[in-house]
Amino acid sequence: MPPVLQTSHPRPEITVLTLDRPEKLNALSYELVEQLHEALDALAADNTCRVVVLTGAGRGFCSGLDLGAPNPAEAGGGTEFPRSGMRWQERIADLTAKIHRLRQPVIAAVNGVAYGGGLGIALACDLRVAGPAARFCTQFIKLGLGGCDIGVSYTLPRLIGAGPAFDLILTARAVDADEALRLGLVSRLVDSPLDEALAVAETLCGYGKFGVESTKQVMWANLEASSLEAALHLENRSQILASTSGEMRDAASKVLKH
Repeated sequence: MPPVLQTSHPRPEITVLTLDRPEKLNALSYELVEQLHEALDALAADNTCRVVVLTGAGRGFCSGLDLGAPNPAEAGGGTEFPRSGMRWQERIADLTAKIHRLRQPVIAAVNGVAYGGGLGIALACDLRVAGPAARFCTQFIKLGLGGCDIGVSYTLPRLIGAGPAFDLILTARAVDADEALRLGLVSRLVDSPLDEALAVAETLCGYGKFGVESTKQVMWANLEASSLEAALHLENRSQILASTSGEMRDAASKVLKH
C-alpha cells in the first residue's frame, strides 16, 4: 500500500499527520482511510505524544470521499452491496470517533478545501486553525445523499449552533475562511495555519500533562452534561486529580517567580 499519509515529529511530544494526495486535494481513498486508522491507533497508545496536528499537502485539507472509487472492493471484506457499502461507510465514519477519543488534543490546520468527509474530520478535531484559502462545505446533499454524514450532525451544531448548522447542512453552501471565523467554525484565521497550529501545540506542551488531557475530556463530556451541577461535579473531580500530579506545584512556582 503506497504511503498517502505522512507522519512527522517537530519534537517528540508533537505529531503532525499530513494527508498526502495533493493531486486529488487529499480525497479519502481506501489507502488513506486505512493509513489514518493505523496512525490514530498508534497515537492512542503513544504516551510520549501530547498534541496532534492534522493537515493536508498542497492546496487542500481534504476534499472528502474519492468519488473515483466511492465503494472500493477491499473495504467490503467480500460482502455484497449494500453490506459492503455499510462496511466502508462505517470505516470512514469511525475516523471521527477515533479522533474524538484520543487523549491528545488534535488541531486541524486547514489550508484549503475541507469538503464532505474532510469537513467531518476537521470538525472532529478539538481546534481548527484556517488559512485564507480555506473553504468549508458539507457537500453530502449535493451528491444525492442525506446531508448528515461523518458526524457533522453532532459536531457542527455544537460548534456554531443549531440554526447555522441547519443552513450549512441543508443547503450545502460553501463557507469561506472569513465567514468560518465569524461563525466559530474555526478559532483562528492566519496566513500559515500549519505554523500557527504548531505554535498552539508548543503552548499546550508547556502545560501539565494530566491537565491538558483532562481538559479535553471534560470539555467534550460537559457538552452533554445534564445540569450545571453535573458539570461542576466532573470539573471538581478533574481538578483534584490534577492537583495530585505534582505539576500544579511546579507551575505555581513558575507563576510566582513572574
